[in-house]
Amino acid sequence: MLRFCLLTIIFAIATSVFSQQPLPKGMTQAERLIWDEYLKNYPSDRGTAPPAETPRTPAEWEEMQGVIITWAAYQQNLREIVRHAKQYVTVYIVCSNPTTVQNYLAEGGVNTDNIVFVEADYDSVWVRDYGPQSIYLNGTNELAFVDWVYNRSRPNDDVIPSVMGAELGVPVYQMTQAPNRLIATGGNFMTDGHHQGFSSELILEENSTLTEEQIDNIKYSYMGINPYIKMTTLPYDDIHHIDMHMKLLDEETLLVGQYPEGVSDGPQIEANLSYILNNYQTPYGRPYRVLRIPMPADEYGNYPDDWSDYLTYTNAVILNGLVLVPIYGLPQDDEALDIYRKAMPGYNVVGINMRNVIPASGAIHCITREIAANDPIFISHAPYRNGVDYSTQGYTVDATISSAEGISNASVYWSTNITAGFNEVTMQQGEGESYTATIPSQPVNSTVYYYISATNSNSKTVAKPLVAPLGYYEFELNSTSASTHFLDVTTSGNGYTNFIGNNLEFTEGTLLTLSASASDGWQFDRWEISGTTYQTSEVQITINENLSATAYFTEVSSVFANMQGKLSLYPNPASGMVRIANPTTSKNPVVLVVNAAGANVSVDTQVQNNEITLNAATLPSGVYLVKIIAANRVWSGRFVKM
Repeated sequence: MLRFCLLTIIFAIATSVFSQQPLPKGMTQAERLIWDEYLKNYPSDRGTAPPAETPRTPAEWEEMQGVIITWAAYQQNLREIVRHAKQYVTVYIVCSNPTTVQNYLAEGGVNTDNIVFVEADYDSVWVRDYGPQSIYLNGTNELAFVDWVYNRSRPNDDVIPSVMGAELGVPVYQMTQAPNRLIATGGNFMTDGHHQGFSSELILEENSTLTEEQIDNIKYSYMGINPYIKMTTLPYDDIHHIDMHMKLLDEETLLVGQYPEGVSDGPQIEANLSYILNNYQTPYGRPYRVLRIPMPADEYGNYPDDWSDYLTYTNAVILNGLVLVPIYGLPQDDEALDIYRKAMPGYNVVGINMRNVIPASGAIHCITREIAANDPIFISHAPYRNGVDYSTQGYTVDATISSAEGISNASVYWSTNITAGFNEVTMQQGEGESYTATIPSQPVNSTVYYYISATNSNSKTVAKPLVAPLGYYEFELNSTSASTHFLDVTTSGNGYTNFIGNNLEFTEGTLLTLSASASDGWQFDRWEISGTTYQTSEVQITINENLSATAYFTEVSSVFANMQGKLSLYPNPASGMVRIANPTTSKNPVVLVVNAAGANVSVDTQVQNNEITLNAATLPSGVYLVKIIAANRVWSGRFVKM
């Protein structure tokens, strides 16, 4: 009874504090005063054992079914998040009065399609920190939630994971009672989806009664995290959440905030980055790719070490094909958005102004919490990187693909010209969940674009990258390992080709275009390339061996030497129009006008049923030969241009 009364008193104090909305992300002075008692009297009816088998915590760029926001403050900002997010996922709005929220959304032109209102008590807007963390149970891939002790004395916020679990019918695993009690926040955690997790050392400071090994064991048991990487906290970031300066964009790409050299938290961020790069690798055993994004000064030119708000572009959220990025009305905003768009092709990158929110030490990531999809299809693939050596054997694409329902088919889609579409190659299943396919060999200096698609037995299809075919992997083929080959190009007859000569040297895999056009009095016949005949005047060949190519031409006059007829031309001599009685029945005879030097000249020609007219007005004075070719016959005649 005494304990119950004490809890009542503590919660009453907290309630009076919470009335001062909006609450900051960090702990208020009043909350600090009651924190120890709050923890001492934390409800004992919470807490569950970890899952029977080690689960997997999905990464943020995996498929999501929903996102949670709490309608506690910054309604205008929340409305903009809802406006965009509901086009990609279901938006769950935790609120006390759905009608009021609906009216506010409607005033801004946002309807309630794909929105679910969850009536519940709450204390603050920072759902990233206290909301449910999605996990997948081993073997079944069943979606479940994880809950921890929220590191603020805000009891209503702290039960939101259970509220959402009941709303969605999702089991909740609570690491809230000894020996598995962990104090944590969602903003201080990220994962690559392959069991590797990241936090600042705030997780150690807030769980000082536990050893680091005990903390790691709890994270592993409830979330499958191992290794659990922890970085030194930053001097000027009061909340010490890593989402304020770092973000994983995919399994191998770290987006890291960058201050000018020596400014604010810049030195510690660089030290933390060096620690990661020197001690850890991506799940594919390769070094991380690091992208830098500015940590901007405020509108007065100040940084956090000079009492500025902690402006950051890494505090963004990924929701399937959407990336919502905080902006602040600063010149660096466009640069930041461009960095995301180049790093994440195919995603819709949208900036939302969060200048009014950031003074409370949070932005978009802090006020959203994504919910992972049901029936996931997991695709693990180490993409090719630029500088791939040319190979005549093609390019193997390996992946691990799994689904609780089983995979019915998987394919690699590839292209060297994405405007023309993608080609499909079926992946073959190897041992267990391994799949492989080979992209055919392409010419040196080509850029190859590709993605993976898999369908499970529930007819659900997921791509990797998730936004394919709008987004894709790509690599360029270089010639560092390509051999040298030679091409002999000749002509037969007085024809012309744009590659003429003997022993022309090319790198293996070079794509060549051979084009042949006939000179006056000749017609193109065929290409013959190392025994293969091509009837078109332009062919493309890839140099993978020593080749010989011959372009053949046939003299027109020799073809029709015994099939000639005479033309009747008038007036002759002529100064303008020359009229010719049409000797053919063809509607499109070939009409050639040749000068005294034997060269074809351009003359405006019109063909009618019974007459052919030539406009000789533009021709210099002289004698001209006219040939009309049709139906395997040639008619000829001369006229004088005055």
